[in-house]
Amino acid sequence: QVQLVESGGGLVQTGGSLRLSCEASGSVFNIARMGWYRQAPGKQRELVASITSGGSTTYTDSVKGRFTISRDNAKNTVYLQMNSLKPEDTAVYYCNLRIGMDSWGQGTQVTVSS
Repeated sequence: QVQLVESGGGLVQTGGSLRLSCEASGSVFNIARMGWYRQAPGKQRELVASITSGGSTTYTDSVKGRFTISRDNAKNTVYLQMNSLKPEDTAVYYCNLRIGMDSWGQGTQVTVSS
């Protein structure tokens, strides 16, 4: 059973930055696809960004140019650097590890004030 522990959420003003981190337990991190999802109140969970084991990345259109996903395989950690934050980025952000099946973190709240 993989465990994912997220950190780095918080309250920030519009235009500010935050960096989320997610550390995974176990030995499958290096071969897993990692993703960051978010869920705002009353909305469905959406994929924000993903990164494959080989380093290929994808982003949802609304965060392109503002968010950057990266991974450090030596630390079993994936990051989400979020710049130029907007109120519509407010959500609970979840780390996801996918290797056949999905594992999820507990979520971390990001609140962007206007």
